[in-house]
Amino acid sequence: MRRHGSTIPRYARLLVIVLVAVAFAVPVAKAGPGAGRAAVVGLPPGNTVEQWNKIAEDTIIGGGALQLEGFIYMAYESTAVYDAAVALQGGYEPLMPAFRVWKGASPDAAIIEAAYRTLTHYFPAASATLDPLYASALAAIPNGQAKLAGQRIGWVAASQVIRARTGDGLVTPLASTSTFPTIAPGPGVWRLTPPAYLAPQTPWIANVHPFVLKSGAQFLPGPPPSLSSSDWATAFNELKTFGSATSTARTADETAVARFWSANVPRQYNRVARDVTDAKGLDLVQTARLAAMVNVVAADAGISVMYAKYHYLFWRPVTAIDPTSAGADDFGPAPGFDDGNAATVEQPGWRPLLVTPNHPEYPAAHGAVTGAMADVLRSVLGNVFNLDIHGFDANGAAGNLDAVQHFTTADDLRTQIVNARVWAGLHYRFSGLAGVALGTNVADYDLKHAFQPDK
Repeated sequence: MRRHGSTIPRYARLLVIVLVAVAFAVPVAKAGPGAGRAAVVGLPPGNTVEQWNKIAEDTIIGGGALQLEGFIYMAYESTAVYDAAVALQGGYEPLMPAFRVWKGASPDAAIIEAAYRTLTHYFPAASATLDPLYASALAAIPNGQAKLAGQRIGWVAASQVIRARTGDGLVTPLASTSTFPTIAPGPGVWRLTPPAYLAPQTPWIANVHPFVLKSGAQFLPGPPPSLSSSDWATAFNELKTFGSATSTARTADETAVARFWSANVPRQYNRVARDVTDAKGLDLVQTARLAAMVNVVAADAGISVMYAKYHYLFWRPVTAIDPTSAGADDFGPAPGFDDGNAATVEQPGWRPLLVTPNHPEYPAAHGAVTGAMADVLRSVLGNVFNLDIHGFDANGAAGNLDAVQHFTTADDLRTQIVNARVWAGLHYRFSGLAGVALGTNVADYDLKHAFQPDK
């Protein structure tokens, strides 16, 4: 060890010895023609945090994780990366318990190891894709004690996340449904929705242990309005008019906005994190912090909104407007129920612009996540953030993020998501507003209790 310098602290030298002893199980390409070339693969653009954020996104969302489920997995990876970065370079409090490190370790090696170990734990079947990326990323770092010590830091950070989150309520395999408490069938009660009448989407998320919040019920909103109220009639009639697939009241621009927000949400907001990183020239720690704030806060907002959805079990617009849309499911008879309000008129055959997601209506999940993200972005960029966000372009390929919307303030973003879900025919206005308020409360709490400057 002395020939590499005697200024390395004893605990750092011990870390290096441990690394050498366990050999770290680094994937090795099999011998054979072209084996060396096969190990070299292109990495995504950006700094090391950005690269592994995109690799995580592709692994998790590309692997089939649903929207809110995807944020939970992204939170695992981004927590490990954030803790590895701040353990070595400081600046902010870690999310998991702090641990001792040698400050001469490579931050890039720490970030690579943290991301790779977390992803391969939760997605072992993705190793064929992850292993070459891991090998290429490490190959760019000079061999030596700094690299090995950095890998050890990343390994510890990932191990802490995996250990702490074991038994947190995550249900596998991806996109699994689960049981949940039901209420008696009747007007206002959620039903499976056309066209596919899919099983309830990820009810188990309601019971996942949050990352920063105390519980998913911490900011439970009040109930939706009574079906006999004028508030309900107003929301019903607005959505019936503007959210229909065949609406003549909705403008072409409003239709485009509604479709814009049908993009994959984790992909949208993780791209925002990388775009902000590039525009602001953030360093590794700042990038890791922003990515962790996006995904941890979104995961907590998702847990909270799913708790509320499966608590209230409120019916979707298609079920309320067209009682004949209710199929023969376990949640009520076919056809369904009339709301009993003389100020609303049902319409057999009514369908929304976008296909209704297969989970209860109130409050709006996209409202909760976007409300939370507006607060995260405001905390980084200020009240006037002049931000471009990419979303779905109906003229492009499936799953694209080719359309762009510009937002000057957080309020602009919150307002658009509420309108967009009405125009899509998916959420009553009161539900969008409740979702935004819930997400804002979650973000305010999380940002006050985590990601703070270290002392």
